[in-house]
Amino acid sequence: MLRLEEVKHIAMLARISLTDQEIQKLSSQLSAVVEYIGKLKEIDTKDVEPTSHVIPINNVFRDDNIRQSLSPQEMLKNAPDSNEGFFIVPKIID
Repeated sequence: MLRLEEVKHIAMLARISLTDQEIQKLSSQLSAVVEYIGKLKEIDTKDVEPTSHVIPINNVFRDDNIRQSLSPQEMLKNAPDSNEGFFIVPKIID
């Protein structure tokens, strides 16, 4: 079982505050996760090819062709509000 100090340290690294009750609960839950990982280490995986995804994923790339882009005036013509070539948007952070 993870010690309470270890759970407090993990919480500090994650920048979350926990009550004593939450620390107790997480201690047993994290211990179960660590125990399960220990069981996974017992599995023989020497013939298993390493993967980064469970299913094969292929990127679809296109040729990087130079083409004409919109002028700043064309980009801003449908903007509700602009100033000196920039979009003006509502302030959302004080």
